[in-house]
Amino acid sequence: MKSDFSILKKQGLLKEAFKFTKKRKVKLYLVGGILRDIFLDRDKVNLDFDFCLKKGAINFGKKLAREIKAGFVVLDKEHGACRLVKKAGDKIYTLDFTDFRDKDLKGDLRHRDFTINSIALSLEDVFAKNNLADALIDPYSGSKDLKLKTIRMTSSKAFDEDPLRILRAFSLAATFDFKIEPKTLTLIKKKSHKLTGVSSERIRDELFKILQRPNSYRYIVELDKLKILKRIIPEIEIMRGLNQGPYHHLDIWQHSLETLKQLENAVEELAGDEEIQGYLNKIISADRRRLALSKLGAILHDIGKPEAMRHEDGKIKFHGHEKIGSDITEDIAKRLKLSNDELNVLRKIVFLHLRPGYLADKEDVTARAIFRYFRDAQDEAVSILLVSLGDQRSTRGPLTTKKGRMQHEKLVVRLIKEYFNRQKQPKFVRIINGDELMKHFKLEASPLIGKILREIEELQAVGKIKTKQEAFKVAAKFIHSQ
Repeated sequence: MKSDFSILKKQGLLKEAFKFTKKRKVKLYLVGGILRDIFLDRDKVNLDFDFCLKKGAINFGKKLAREIKAGFVVLDKEHGACRLVKKAGDKIYTLDFTDFRDKDLKGDLRHRDFTINSIALSLEDVFAKNNLADALIDPYSGSKDLKLKTIRMTSSKAFDEDPLRILRAFSLAATFDFKIEPKTLTLIKKKSHKLTGVSSERIRDELFKILQRPNSYRYIVELDKLKILKRIIPEIEIMRGLNQGPYHHLDIWQHSLETLKQLENAVEELAGDEEIQGYLNKIISADRRRLALSKLGAILHDIGKPEAMRHEDGKIKFHGHEKIGSDITEDIAKRLKLSNDELNVLRKIVFLHLRPGYLADKEDVTARAIFRYFRDAQDEAVSILLVSLGDQRSTRGPLTTKKGRMQHEKLVVRLIKEYFNRQKQPKFVRIINGDELMKHFKLEASPLIGKILREIEELQAVGKIKTKQEAFKVAAKFIHSQ
């Protein structure tokens, strides 16, 4: 483990802050994340600095902001917390300042969430001492836990002071591939009911930190076993223990978890494909990426099955579960305060997750069927294919066949390649539009116009028609058939 704290001496912004503390005669401490990340040798494009001081953090931060020409915002007036944002070149620096949460620094550190975030360093020591590792203030052995790769609560009151820490333990563990210490895990389970009082936005942010990691399945399963996941998504409870029939070897909920696992396996297999990785790492909203949304879609893809479940002729059927599921998913997305763009991504994944399987079941997939898939899936075509692949790999009941699995995998690979090829082609332009159609046939605006345009669009896309005259002939035939 590399611990080169000398990098702090090279930070011009820290030098400016230190000069200002000397002028104001303020004792300032660096704490938490930046020190932890140096221990772990983690490089960050934009650096975040957390500071604490005995009192007057907001007043100090406001004056420093003026000095260094930084943006300033009060985060918590009651507890004395503020933030400065400074752009320097192509980097953005965030500086957070808080008052001590206790009478002294040791007491303040005890109120931090976990030991790995309870390490401090006097800003004065950064520039006055050569061996900064020896100057670290570490009363709760955070550096030891960093070496042990362990998440440990700093105090038994950690989850009472902020119940979000229940989820943060898992997001930190997932981020650093750490384990949660047993006593901390026991208290997390005992205090998990307190999550109900935490805002949806804060819960969402920690959940997505977990989902963004390549090993999120491991932590989602642990959250499920501790009955924490159901406090975030209570809709999953009805999925437990429901048999799905001879094509499946798992109940609906265990199958959904397995789909997440298989999706992560597939993404790992495709790690060398720059197009797919770029696609999955695209930010959809805030700092939330398509990969994390796809994983949530995998977890929720069959959430409509319990409501759709019917027994017909001795068979279990789930007709329409994808539509029911997309509606339930919308409710979940809104509760988690996801953006409209994210909601649309999730709805498409859940609503269309069966489509690749239907196509794979055909001996000959027509050009029109492929066109319809890409038209309906739009930008989520690849994420749906990957969730479908995870879904198929998680379906290993006695009626599944090797031939069916291979056929499905081949189709997924084929359509993923097709998607990226289509992205490089000129944008599709219709031969005729609705106005031309209405004028030519003297029609009023109605749903019929949309149906005609869709028919023409499909035939144009597969090369069956190429001119306006041919399009009008198709339209005339379509109108006559109505």
